[in-house]
Amino acid sequence: MSISNMKLGEKIRYLREVEGSLRGLGRPITQQELVKAIRQELRTSISQSYLSQIESGARPHMTQSSRALLARFFKVHPGFLVDDPEGFHTELTSDLRTTEGQLDVWLLQGSERFVRDSEVSDVLIKAAREKDTRRCLLLLGAILDTPGLAERLLEALRPELTRAKAGRHHARENRNLQNRDLRNHDLQNHDRSTSAEGRRVR
Repeated sequence: MSISNMKLGEKIRYLREVEGSLRGLGRPITQQELVKAIRQELRTSISQSYLSQIESGARPHMTQSSRALLARFFKVHPGFLVDDPEGFHTELTSDLRTTEGQLDVWLLQGSERFVRDSEVSDVLIKAAREKDTRRCLLLLGAILDTPGLAERLLEALRPELTRAKAGRHHARENRNLQNRDLRNHDLQNHDRSTSAEGRRVR
């Protein structure tokens, strides 16, 4: 599903799909499961029939309180939970979106594009669900600006990635050594052939 130029109901369905993925369900979270999760986790309620009306388009707009509630649950900016205006594209700057809302949409769109790489897709979704997405990205920038910090953090938090990188480097070095040995062997054969040819000429 493309998340540019979407109706509100489509966005809710898309967010249910994302939520199901994040919860490891392998499918979208159902409307009933969503209602139950909101009741358990946020200690408040929204009706399944209300969600159904929103998603079907029977109710084209949400109340401010319902928008704030769903934005809080899905961890997106409330400005995302409206119909996109005609001709709207997420790549364009819109006065109807705050920076935070634009970032959330951009990251969710990126998660779709990299769906074949589940780890990258999940990270983009998690970033979009951060309460302060902008600060999250600024933190990433600060980490990358600090020499060696990204590698140290990766080694501490995801050591398996560091080992995989080291393994790839070792394999590349082995290939380079093998290629060098082959070149040396070819040169030696060439030198011997040239020497033998010279002796026959004399």
